Order: sequence, then C-alpha cells, then structure tokens
Amino acid sequence: MSSITATSQLEKHQYKKIPLTGYDAGWILLNIGMAIGAGTVVVPVQIGLKGIWVFIAAFLIAYPATYMLQNLYLKTLSESDLCEDYSNIISQYLGKNWGMALGIMYFIMLVHGMFIYSTAIIYDSASYLTTFGVTDSVLSESVLYTIAVLSALIFIASRGEQLLFKISGPMVVVKVSIIVLLGVVMIPHWDFNNIKAFPSMADFSRDVLLTIPFAFFSAVFIQILNPMNIAYRKREEDKEVATFKAIRVHRISFIILISIIIFFSFSFSFSISYEQALEAFNSNISALAMAAKVIPGKLVHIMTVLLNVSAVVTAFFGIYLGFQEAVKGILVNIIQRFIPEDQINHQMLSVGTYLFIVTLLTFWVSLGFSVVIFFHIASPLYGIVSCLIPCYLVYRVNKLHKFQGLQAKCVLLFGLLLVISPFFKFFE
Repeated sequence: MSSITATSQLEKHQYKKIPLTGYDAGWILLNIGMAIGAGTVVVPVQIGLKGIWVFIAAFLIAYPATYMLQNLYLKTLSESDLCEDYSNIISQYLGKNWGMALGIMYFIMLVHGMFIYSTAIIYDSASYLTTFGVTDSVLSESVLYTIAVLSALIFIASRGEQLLFKISGPMVVVKVSIIVLLGVVMIPHWDFNNIKAFPSMADFSRDVLLTIPFAFFSAVFIQILNPMNIAYRKREEDKEVATFKAIRVHRISFIILISIIIFFSFSFSFSISYEQALEAFNSNISALAMAAKVIPGKLVHIMTVLLNVSAVVTAFFGIYLGFQEAVKGILVNIIQRFIPEDQINHQMLSVGTYLFIVTLLTFWVSLGFSVVIFFHIASPLYGIVSCLIPCYLVYRVNKLHKFQGLQAKCVLLFGLLLVISPFFKFFE
C-alpha cells in the first residue's frame, strides 16, 4: 500500500514539471472569455441594489463553491472511458434515460443563455444610441429594431463560424484588458458614500442568498470544461496527463478571472449610487450602459461600449452555435416522423431554423423581462446540472467514490442554495 502511495506521489511530482504551453494559454483565454459576459456586467447592478456587505458575503460563499463544483465536474468527466459530450458520459455512468434527461436540461440552459444575451444586446444597444444622441427615443421598444439587430447577428453567427473561432482569442484579450482599464479609470469617481449601512441580519441573510446566483454567474465557465477535457484527451496519449493539464488550466483560469472580477465589481460599486443602480435595474440595462450615462469622459464611454459589445455579442455568438444545432436536431426529430430523413430539404431546414430563432428571440425581447430577475430563475437549473448531478454521480458510481469528501459536500450544499435562492425573492 505504501509503495502505491509513493508511486502516486512520484507521478504527481513528475506532472508538476510539465510546462505550460501556448495551447494551455489558449484554453485559459477561452475559459476566461466564456465567463466574462452578461453575468459580469450585470453583477455591479446587483451590488448597487443590495450593498457592498452583501456582495462580500456572497462572493466569499459563491466563488470558492464555484471553483469546487467546476473542479468536481471536471474530475467526473475525466474518469469516463469514452470522452464525449456530457450527456453521453452520464449515459455511460447511469444509462440512456439519464443521458436523455441531461440533454434536455442542457438545451434549457442554452435557451436561458440565448434569452439573456439577446435581451442584453437589444436593451444595451438602444441605451447607448440614446446616450450618445444618435436617437431621440429608446429603440428597444421597437419590434422592427429588435428584428433587424437579431437578424443581422444570427446571420453573421450562422455564416461566419470559422471566422468567429479565429477571432475569439483576440476578442477575449480585448475584453479582459478593457475590464482592468475600466476598473482603473473608475477610481477617480469612487464615492464611499455609495456604501450602504450594514442591513439588519434578516435582510442581510435574504439578500446574500439572492446575490449568490449573480456571483456564481459572474465566474462560472462550466459549459466549456467538457470541450476542453475532450480536446486534451484527444491531444494526450496518457489519460492522467490530459486530466492534470485540464485541471491545471481550470485552476489558473479561475484565479485570474476572480481577481479581475472582484476589482472590476468593487470599482463600479464605489462609483455608482443606489439610485443609479435602481435606474439600471428598471431600465433593464447593465452597469456598463449606466456608466456611459452618468460618468463624464469620452474614454469611459468608449471602453464601456467596446466591453459590452465584445462581452455580450461574443457570448451570444458562442451560445448560438450550440443552440442552432440543438434547434435543428429537434426540428429534424419532428419532421422525420412525417417524412423520411433522406427526403428532408436541409437548405429549407436551415432557413426555417433561422426564421424560427429570430421569431422566438424577438418575441422574448418584446416581453421586456428583466435580465436580473431571469438570472434568479435560472439558478435552480444550474444548481441541478452543475452541482447536484455531479454529487449524485460521486455517491452512486463506484469508480467516482474516491471524490467523496468535504469538497463534494460543499458542492452539494451550494447546489441546494442555488435551487432555493430564487424563492427568497418573495420575502423582499
């Protein structure tokens, strides 16, 4: 037994000597880029509404838990014999019914992402056009404007897939650079009078639970971990080396990401008052669009616009690629019940998919549903997929029993918090 332990320790020591490469750096950028999106630019609004003390408590709970749940998720992926999509991995562990159920949950997560980003794009772009004097009225109320913007973005996403992949790295560098610069530029506008007094313990506890999903969504990039794991498994002959590299990239990505987000969020929260945060909430716009309204200086305006466009639009493009394939799959499944699959006109199917998605997203945006509230609603779904299912695997599947312990218990508890957190909205 001692010889096995010694061998294991020797292998770990050898793995630590494996250098970081440009390929690893590319995945670090993609992980960070996946996380920086609507969650990042909306979280300062929630901080402004609930106060800095609530946010400190929320991120002390959410950020370590987010790291642990992604780490556990990655480890459950790495133990599978065949490394494919996560629903297939679930099928290997628990059977096809579980795999199909998880596939449905993932589709709902994609729908949630598309709704979030399409709403953010329309409302924020309309706010910018009004702020900069391009339009007199807010165009987000116009159905024609919504159709035009969404049609253009979806056309680009569906036609320029290879181009989108090629520019993703530089776009992430732009996003990260602007976030850091914005945090620095906001420092002269800090006003510590914006820090609210510490609330009563009842309000504090409630608001922390309501803010946990925002902290989680500002830092989570679980959607990209399985593609990363698959890429390393294909690249490395040794499964253990592939696992070591994937886990190391995840760790480095998370540390860099959290450092950036905390600085950015605190800088914004010191610069925007409660009243301004409330206006952003009521106008359904992000902290960046609000900053362009209230903080003087062309540099801040230019950077907020660039960041919002790069963060939200690239996230929209990234999610759309998977969403389009999922919608096509559903349509094919329905159509082939009436005609043979080899008789399906795939060109017409692509056009039909395009029109369906434009119509669906236009209808959703026209409802004017709050992005902030929609984050609350989605947290139970992420709690189930990201936390509860991996924990269930750890306790159900024999080969995953080695991951039982404090980390799994913390992830289970955090998953339950994500599931119940929206219900505390009723106590506001």
